[in-house]
Formats: sequence, structure tokens, C-alpha cells
Amino acid sequence: MSKIKITGLVAAAALSLAACGAGAEAGPAGGAEDKVVASGKTINLAPEQNRITADKVDAIAAKVPEAIRKSGKLIVGGSSGTQPPLRFYATDDKTPIGVETDIAVLIAGVLGLEAQLEVASWENLFVGLDSGQFPLGVSNITVTEARKEKYDFATYRLDTLAFEAKKGSGFKFEKAEDVAGKIIAVGSGTNQEKILVEWSKQAEAKGLKPVDIKYFQNASDYYLALESGRIDAYLGPNPTSSYHVVTSGKTEIVGTLSGGGAIIGKIAATTKKGSGLIEPVAEAIDHLIKTGKYQEVLDRWGLKNEAVEKAEINPPGLPKS
Repeated sequence: MSKIKITGLVAAAALSLAACGAGAEAGPAGGAEDKVVASGKTINLAPEQNRITADKVDAIAAKVPEAIRKSGKLIVGGSSGTQPPLRFYATDDKTPIGVETDIAVLIAGVLGLEAQLEVASWENLFVGLDSGQFPLGVSNITVTEARKEKYDFATYRLDTLAFEAKKGSGFKFEKAEDVAGKIIAVGSGTNQEKILVEWSKQAEAKGLKPVDIKYFQNASDYYLALESGRIDAYLGPNPTSSYHVVTSGKTEIVGTLSGGGAIIGKIAATTKKGSGLIEPVAEAIDHLIKTGKYQEVLDRWGLKNEAVEKAEINPPGLPKS
């Protein structure tokens, strides 16, 4: 089994935490504040995660590039800007936890490496991949055709987006025209931003009002804006919105869509193109799917509906604009 080492700068503000679904309880060192029960499910929020782990598979580990294999470590970059249950901080406000960290630890285990979980801003995550600082990125990264020019991908989860609105607001999303003239918040540099920008252009071409796109620095700012009615909705990853709906009791999911639009969007482990690491990573994911470890992790975080049957290397991604 692989060990876990947590390093890197931790700069994001603490988030409100609760569970949309999981089965893990707090570890022995955890107190009542280290676990949350929601909808009859319990999730461990303590730094001592008692993570699901996987044993080394020699045949797969042997395919890891020599420099990484000799180091004994798999340095995994992740964004500080993601939210529960994807990647967030435990009750010590410094230990990254969530489904993305658990997937990274599982992959490292199969490869016989120690998972070193690093934290960076979304932009610096890709800078780190480019420079080789992060051989692997596991941070809710969607496969796109533009990104495929610089990176290799191994898919491990479906990409579903959700519109989250204040409960009882009356706003519903079924088609692109529904956001015309609406104030929608979105993360800068994300695929959901790209979708909104394109829909706004389409609305104007049809004589409708453009989308009023708003940006905020932190997740807590999005939620305050939602609850105060300053925005009509927030477009973000379905897991985080579903998680927050259960947490706050003040918002609701008013519509979902694939992160790929007409193409089924897929979330993938990411490496610098041609690094030689993506093939063993994909094999590790397939092994984890066959052994059931992968499904255990998704179930722990309430994301079984986003499971994939097999890791795909560089599948069709979101098209260029």
C-alpha cells in the first residue's frame, strides 16, 4: 500500500462542510466535529482519513517512467479552488481530502508509489504540469481538444455540470436560451465558463439578451451571492453543487448538462503530453475498476452515478470554439 504525504501551500478559505452521501465514519482521533451526517449518510472530515488504498501491481508499476519510479513518489497536483466533495480541506484546514485525493492515492498505490498531494491555484496547476513539477494532475480536469495538444488524459469520471439557484427562485434550466439575460456565476478559466460565453453569443445572435456572467474569488463568495439573490444561478460541477444543496438547505439544483455539451464530457487524470506516464495511470484505473476499489471511493463521496466502465486515453474532448 502507498503512504500519503501532504505538502504545498494551502491558501483557500475554509468551506462549509457536509455530505451528500458517503459511508465512512470519522477515524479514532476524530470527534463529533470531524464527521457530518446528512440524508442518513456519514462522512469523515478529519485529517485522519482512513483512505481506501490499493496494493502495488508489479506489471503496471514497471511501466512508470524510470525517474518517477526511482523517486518512489507520485507528485499529484490539485487545485485549491475546488469544493466538496471533489477536493477540499479537512477540519484542520490544511489536509486536502475528497474524491480527487482518494483517486490519486489509489492510482499511486497500484503504481507502487507514495502519493504526494500538492495544492496550487487552477492556473498554476497547469503551469506545474507544463514544467514537470506535477507529473500528474487529478483535479476535476475535463478533456478538451485544446488541452489534448499539450496534455495526455486517462478518464476516471463523467463530467456533469449543474445550475444551482436559491431555493424557490423559480429559475429552471432546460435549454441554452433559458440563461439569456440571467446573471450566472462561473469559475474563470473553466469549461463551464466556455459554455456560458458561447451560449451568450448565441443568445445575442437570436436577438436575446446576453448572459451576465459573474466571477468570484472563492466558493464561499458564490454561495453568499446565491443566497442573497445577487445572482440567478451558479454553474459548476454537479458533485459540488449537490453537496452544497444538502449542506445549506437554502439552494437547489435547477438543471444539469454534460460538461461536454453534445459530446459526453469526461474528467481525467492529466499528464504532460508524451511524458510516458499516462499509459500506466490508465491501466491502474482499469485495475481499480476491476477490483472494486474505484467504486468504493465514488460511493464514499456519493458519486456512483459519475462512474466510468473503463479508462480512456485521450478520448474525444470538448471541441475548440
